[in-house]
Amino acid sequence: MTSTGPAFDSNCMTLTRFVLAEQKRVPTATGDLTQLLNSIQTAVKAVSSAVRKAGIAKLYGIAGKQNVQGEEVKKLDVLANELFINMLSSSFTTCMLISEENETVIEIEGEKQGKYIVCFDPLDGSSNIDCLVSIGSIFGIFKKIEGKPLPTLEDALQPGHKMVAAGYALYGSATMMVLSTGGTVNGFTLDPAIGEFVLTDTDIRVPDRGNILSINEGYSYMWDEAVKEYVSSKKDPKNLCSFTVS
Repeated sequence: MTSTGPAFDSNCMTLTRFVLAEQKRVPTATGDLTQLLNSIQTAVKAVSSAVRKAGIAKLYGIAGKQNVQGEEVKKLDVLANELFINMLSSSFTTCMLISEENETVIEIEGEKQGKYIVCFDPLDGSSNIDCLVSIGSIFGIFKKIEGKPLPTLEDALQPGHKMVAAGYALYGSATMMVLSTGGTVNGFTLDPAIGEFVLTDTDIRVPDRGNILSINEGYSYMWDEAVKEYVSSKKDPKNLCSFTVS
């Protein structure tokens, strides 16, 4: 899904323009979410650049510590985390950050505080870094509960249906950012010629029925028996289901 056409089409929709257009559809919008999403977009671009020159810049290898999941932290993980924290904390739109790489929440200083909480994994798939397999960033955004002067852990533990936006970035043969602000899901591919994310996949949906089964069975021994039985049935060639194993 890389760009093969001219460097810039005046009719193309960039991620920045898309977010601004979405803002105009909400009469009460203050522009804070737009500013926050632009900050995330900038962080993703910076991480994408770091990923592509990781070998040259000697960013491969272990940083010498573990994250909250008990995983070995890679040098590129540390850099990606710093990039996200710096961009989000200086956006003046957040009050609390929750990163997979940090044991505790990151509270934003009073004068820089906004009304959003961002939960993120700055670089998911660390074990794939050294072998050049696709890796990515994941984020979810909540709004601070109204009526409280200061953010608390309760703000970060809201149910998923209260998210105001969520998405991920994928760093592979191209860099892609997928975003939803509660309506449709849209994909934007980074065009290196102009340094902008361009809308390439609109209204992304999971098909009602497909023909591929793709699942990580690394922890299948911990599954409930019902789940084991279901997955096993989908892999049985005698089963009339339309799925096939990839």
